[in-house]
Amino acid sequence: MQVVLLMVVTFVGYLIAYHTYGRFLARKIFKLREDAVAPSVEHDDGVDFVPTRRGIIFGHHYTSIAGTGPIVGPAIGIIWGWVPALIWVFVGSIVMGAVHDFGAVVISMRNRGKSISECAGEYLGPRVKYIFFFIVFLLLLIVIAIFGVVIAVIFNMYPQSVFPVWMEIPIAMGLGWAIYKQKWRVAIPTVLAVFLMYVTVVMGHVEMLQFKMPTLLGIRPTGMWVIVLLVYAFAASSLPVTTLLQPRDYINAWQLFIAMGLLILGVVTSGVSGTLRLVAPAYNASPVGAPPILPFLFITIACGAISGFHSLVASGTTSKQVKKETDAQLIGYGSMLLEAALATLVIIAVAAGIGMAYETGGETFLGREAWDKHYASWAAAEGLSSKITAVVIGSANMIGALGVPRWLGTIIMGVFIASFAGTTLDSATRIQRYVVAELFGNIKVKFMTNRYTATTFAVLTAAGLAFATGANGKGAMQLWPMFGAGNQLLASLALLVMTKYLAKKGRNYLIAGIPFLFMVSVTVWAVVINECTFVYDALYAQDSSVAAKAWLLSSINGAVLLLAVWMSAEGVLSFIAIVRARNSHAPQ
Repeated sequence: MQVVLLMVVTFVGYLIAYHTYGRFLARKIFKLREDAVAPSVEHDDGVDFVPTRRGIIFGHHYTSIAGTGPIVGPAIGIIWGWVPALIWVFVGSIVMGAVHDFGAVVISMRNRGKSISECAGEYLGPRVKYIFFFIVFLLLLIVIAIFGVVIAVIFNMYPQSVFPVWMEIPIAMGLGWAIYKQKWRVAIPTVLAVFLMYVTVVMGHVEMLQFKMPTLLGIRPTGMWVIVLLVYAFAASSLPVTTLLQPRDYINAWQLFIAMGLLILGVVTSGVSGTLRLVAPAYNASPVGAPPILPFLFITIACGAISGFHSLVASGTTSKQVKKETDAQLIGYGSMLLEAALATLVIIAVAAGIGMAYETGGETFLGREAWDKHYASWAAAEGLSSKITAVVIGSANMIGALGVPRWLGTIIMGVFIASFAGTTLDSATRIQRYVVAELFGNIKVKFMTNRYTATTFAVLTAAGLAFATGANGKGAMQLWPMFGAGNQLLASLALLVMTKYLAKKGRNYLIAGIPFLFMVSVTVWAVVINECTFVYDALYAQDSSVAAKAWLLSSINGAVLLLAVWMSAEGVLSFIAIVRARNSHAPQ
């Protein structure tokens, strides 16, 4: 019953925050207007700028920002205890993450749907814009290359998920055709699409439909999946948003609602019966081999609380599809709180659900022993497959309390995680296309602004990174240790843009300024620690390949750190100038 109460109190807190702080931001800070002309209406081109129903664009935005971030982050961050993990997700999402996402949508909409990088140039100066572009391009490059590996790993772990995930494509395209070409009312094709999607989930259990990627032409299965997925990402990112991207994200949102509904019912059922109990420690100050909880908790659990990637989605694809300004509260602030709700369920799954039954090495472990078995050390819990396994096992156990067979619960969660990774992959590729087109447009290289040319550049650079270390396609994993801190630096910089925007408008800039100061402080702290670790590993590594990897990480991490400090300094100086100017004109 303790777990049920924890979930209910947290969820009620999110609802209260949306209707109080979210409404305050919408009415008093950003002053959303019903009659303001949105970029999707003003620049409607049927490809990228498309005025969209609020429910559909909510589904696209939510599934694009969620991805696997609120899943894998809490699954490793729980190692420091469920209390700090839950507090960070709850408080961080309400006063930082949701403000960050909401602000990015609004600022982009009020700047003709331009990216957060372009908005940085508008409010912080041209030098800052190019620094922002570099950081954004680097992070998106890593995201595109790595999420191909993420999906490949899930497919290898759960071959039952391959058929359902790929069948989502024709189902989504059929949904888009029915709504936009045949002008059907949304409800009927939505129900049909979701029904067909779950039919394919059940069919995934049929052995003949389970697919294992073979080694072809010397390219290992992971590498082959990366190639296939990058080809898909090219197509999905080049097509009009209404053809595939938007309807696929929309039905994935319904998949999420159903999965979350099953998890919530599973928590209630197993919690009331007493079979679901918190088995993770409330606080674990010194896990074996783990970095210090401060500042790394705020870097490890990103998407469930705040994530810089969200500002790219908000100002990349979402702002070009929101039909009117007043929809931004639900889409920007509301979707972040729903993501926090998902992260909360993940914390419950790995803090309590895993204790219901954990099978490994032919043995079944229960309670605290099960948790200790999986989270014996940082190294044991750190790997991608380990994180996914913890979430899938814990979730399947809770869903099983409803009478859902374990095999079906496992497929539901496997398809759910792979589908979300897919929506992040195609959204990230489309956003990278916008970044490339904007950047080359600024320097007057016109042919690179073409959507096919820009998308080709985005996909080929990601492929180059993916295969930089060999035929397994895992080259981007070399840069994964610095991704978390880089992502949070981007969130800090996006908050800085919002702070400057609000100061320039004469609004209460502290609602973004205080989160900026907090995030930039803890993130730079983490980046400095990472830099020291990389340099130490490079100098004292016994293996030359380990040393080479450490030097690569050190150089890229150091460059990002210098650029971020430079950009922050420029932004702070610019902000101080505005405050001084306002004070000088204030009545004496």
